[in-house]
Amino acid sequence: MKGLFITFEGGECSGKTTLIQSLNEYYKNKGYKVILTREPGGTPIAEQIRNVILDNNNIAMTPKCEALLYAASRIQHLEEKILPSLNEGAIILCDRFLDSSLAYQGYARKLGFDLVLEANKFALPYLPDLTLLIDIAPEIALKRMSERLDKVNRLDAESINFHHLVYEGYHKLVELYPNRIKKIDGTMTKEEVLSASINLINSYLE
Repeated sequence: MKGLFITFEGGECSGKTTLIQSLNEYYKNKGYKVILTREPGGTPIAEQIRNVILDNNNIAMTPKCEALLYAASRIQHLEEKILPSLNEGAIILCDRFLDSSLAYQGYARKLGFDLVLEANKFALPYLPDLTLLIDIAPEIALKRMSERLDKVNRLDAESINFHHLVYEGYHKLVELYPNRIKKIDGTMTKEEVLSASINLINSYLE
């Protein structure tokens, strides 16, 4: 049986991580083999690239360099972890994937979707089966950042204008890929977000 590749997208502090952890527990309790992973990262090599990307000291990193580092991390993650797990029939719950690069580097950094897609051409045959976009305005989401100031990374620290562009970028992607990307209202309670996500995922498991 082939597995199911599910990715989770949204701006900083949108609640993705909490949701993924709850879904991981839910589907494991249902008897599914579940792989919980993230981007950038997910494997030792990809995690090392993640550290370079998010390091607060790397303020001189150019948008093109950033986009290529994400792409390098992604293909390592995909080939080493995601594809083998899918072939074993697992449900993959991945915190971010290609859509993050499109929203952040393609739209907010103004590199354009086409350039980012070209940089990620090795990953393009393996798009997610389902992407859940946690839809919440940056002003609301970033209020949560005050609770995790010790964990703020280079992208967290970008201006509110940058986070607005990311938000707009994600909405452009929903228009481009409506069959794959499904919005979840991020202003709902954690329980409501979890329930809505389970309903969507179950429709793919049936």
